[in-house]
Amino acid sequence: DRAGIEALGVVIGGSGNGEQIAANKVRGVRAALVWNITTAELAREHNDANVIAIGARQHTFEEASAFIDRFIATPFSNEERHVRRIGQIAAYEADGSLLPDPRAGHVSGPDVLADESSSFDPEAG
Repeated sequence: DRAGIEALGVVIGGSGNGEQIAANKVRGVRAALVWNITTAELAREHNDANVIAIGARQHTFEEASAFIDRFIATPFSNEERHVRRIGQIAAYEADGSLLPDPRAGHVSGPDVLADESSSFDPEAG
């Protein structure tokens, strides 16, 4: 995405879990574990995932191919709630900030937990 090119990717492993975790460590990657057509579609539609992880031990070649085809064919919905959530994730990745969720009416996170009325000390090991 740095070059202005939107790219999609697929990682494949035994279960897909470790591959998804590793892929999500790469800046700008939003990887989703998919296990059926619906999760492949929702990964793009709701989360604008740009990488999917597939477990090779759980799926046939034909199933995995169908997941990939659906993932590629499904556009991001651009619905406000999904755009907002992706923005919240991006802000957290950039600087650790938790943006307010308008449904919650407050922000939770390290700053709230570390207020003076709390015995929680985030600096303590």
